[in-house]
Amino acid sequence: MKSRVLILCTGNSCRSQMAEGLLRFMAADRIEAYSAGTDPHGIHPDAVVAMDEMGIDIRGHESEHVDTYLGFGIDTVITVCERASSNCPTFPERVGRVHWSFDDPASAQGGDEERRAVFRRVRDEIAASLRSWLDKGCPA
Repeated sequence: MKSRVLILCTGNSCRSQMAEGLLRFMAADRIEAYSAGTDPHGIHPDAVVAMDEMGIDIRGHESEHVDTYLGFGIDTVITVCERASSNCPTFPERVGRVHWSFDDPASAQGGDEERRAVFRRVRDEIAASLRSWLDKGCPA
């Protein structure tokens, strides 16, 4: 049986969406990856571009509220921003908790290329964290 992992951030528009796509790509054989937000805003177009560059299509993802996954049988919640970590609801089932804090690429300033560079950097930081976590055998 696959582990169910929920990646949580505030807007469910960038970091958690990229992490969901990356985790599905890296560990689809053993993990069902989902993402949600405490205040979902829809998927940011630059997140789609950043993931396309890796050959991962997140266009079909939904921007959902975390309450969607209460009682869903989540095994692990990964929070990817401070606000989501402090506002994460208590899940009725026993879940593992992991917290990593990444810059919010949606707040990047500048032209298209400057903003996309921030999205790429954050995407790569998330990928490195997920790789390390998976290499340690997580989720157990």
